[in-house]
Amino acid sequence: MKNIVGVRFKKLGKIYFFNPKTLRIKKGDKVIVETTQGEEFGEVMIANRQIEDDKILSPLKKVLRIANHHDIKRFEECKKIEKEAFKVCEKKIKEHKLPMNLTDVECKFDNSKILFYFTADGRIDFRELVKDLAAIYKTRIELRQIGVRDKVKRIGGNGVCGRELCCCTFLSNFEAVSIKMAKEQNISLNPSKISGNCGRLMCCLKFEDNVYKEKLQNLPNIGAIVKTEDGEGEIDAIETLKERVKVKFKNEEGYFYKRYDVKDIKVIKDAVAEKMDQEEIEHQKELEELEKLEQEDIKQEDEI
Repeated sequence: MKNIVGVRFKKLGKIYFFNPKTLRIKKGDKVIVETTQGEEFGEVMIANRQIEDDKILSPLKKVLRIANHHDIKRFEECKKIEKEAFKVCEKKIKEHKLPMNLTDVECKFDNSKILFYFTADGRIDFRELVKDLAAIYKTRIELRQIGVRDKVKRIGGNGVCGRELCCCTFLSNFEAVSIKMAKEQNISLNPSKISGNCGRLMCCLKFEDNVYKEKLQNLPNIGAIVKTEDGEGEIDAIETLKERVKVKFKNEEGYFYKRYDVKDIKVIKDAVAEKMDQEEIEHQKELEELEKLEQEDIKQEDEI
């Protein structure tokens, strides 16, 4: 077992484990830690805790100290530099006529470098821009291209559900999302209805996926022939979370429908799971393009 604390450097960033040595640290404390890029200022999200050795993937860096008055003052200075550098960089981008959009600036606590985050459609030759910025700030300058999801995460906003975006509240990692997830969740396959503010597939499709997969294992597919207390019928729709199905029956007057709990029906003949509905056929090209962008993002997006 090892003694650790969990530290976060950004509001919605990852939580990293550090070795607190003999320090007793509370949640909310500001600390100075040792990292591969030098000293960093962070906030403790997990107080002293014992965890098993096999849960630590690499040697732990150390907590150097609990932040003092001078450390906090330096951190505040970094924030001022970031605001100023953002304006300066935007001006220089216009001067060099570069097709890029600046999204954020990060000044390292130990003044080792300043990072500028931007989005762009392709590769950008920003060598002259770096020279200008280095001449102004007399420190190492790094420009880092990020994806559209990271951009929206930094800007913020509300989703179609009316709540603040998941990436702005609790998601610290972006994972691959697929059209298949939307199909399994019986969501409209209209790209405008399953895309988030970033123009990519909504992240909530991913973190709800495991629940749907688990429940779908116990449910018949649409088109399956089932036996009910009212006779044999065909599955017309599925309410996955409620574990209910809508069954279509045929009589002399035409068709009628009735809902049943899955435990109250018996599957006589199941149907093929993968089946394109009319909406998916109508938007097939758009959906393929959306999934292509998704795969490209996973390859290109940098972790910050």
